[in-house]
Amino acid sequence: MPTPAQLDVPIDTGAIAATLHRDGILGCPGAFAVDWVDRLREDVEAAYAEARAREGGAVGRGPQRWYVEVHPEALRGFADLVGHPWVQAVCETVLGPEWMVVEVGFDVPFPGARDQPWHRDFPSPRETWEGGRLTSLAFNLTCVDTVEEMGPFEVAPGTHWERGEDFEHGMFPPRGDHPRLQEAAVRKYPRRGDVSVRSALTLHRGTANVGEASRPVLVLGVDAPGAGHADLHDLAVTAAYREALPAAVRDHLDCRVVDRLVPIVQKHTIEGLVMGEE
Repeated sequence: MPTPAQLDVPIDTGAIAATLHRDGILGCPGAFAVDWVDRLREDVEAAYAEARAREGGAVGRGPQRWYVEVHPEALRGFADLVGHPWVQAVCETVLGPEWMVVEVGFDVPFPGARDQPWHRDFPSPRETWEGGRLTSLAFNLTCVDTVEEMGPFEVAPGTHWERGEDFEHGMFPPRGDHPRLQEAAVRKYPRRGDVSVRSALTLHRGTANVGEASRPVLVLGVDAPGAGHADLHDLAVTAAYREALPAAVRDHLDCRVVDRLVPIVQKHTIEGLVMGEE
């Protein structure tokens, strides 16, 4: 039964599997209450301010665009997000019953952010390009009602199956591919309460923010067993927090248990985005 923060939405596991296999991205409108999202934005803005005030707290992903990774305890709604019946159904359907949360963070494009280069978040693993199996997912949850001026997320459906042998760093397709990606591109305009899920291999980019407001988006990274992305992150929780989590959340959290939380120093960069290529 959903909590007051988690709104009841249709769950069709066959459609989930088919859509993610075909497009590499799937949306779920109205999964969360708007007031819950507004509280989430408060936490995101507080975490952003803290991260930007210290060295290594945030990663630049192009001009006026930052990524910050946080511990679950920084977000009051963490358990509501991971425990949402739709999120749980997607993870189990695509990744299997032993899926694990390995990353929690947020991306914030501010006014002045420019078009990112087309990219995927990491090179395609053999299990995907040879075996046709997705081994990781990224959930996105907008903290604002997205409009064109904010620089909406742009995605090229179906590109998660491309092997990417000629991609720079295994992530950035050559410029000669950009016209066909632009032709296939779909812009997304989620509203507060919507959640989406995608293969991080699906080629995508943030577009230019020409407005006057930022567009913070929460990111939740989830792995199947053996995917290995936990090594790229540094999630931790205190023992008391972990014990207070519902079992459906606690059992899917791959992180260290510590006596005291230490702010995360970002462990990864994405080369082309950091350089701010057009």
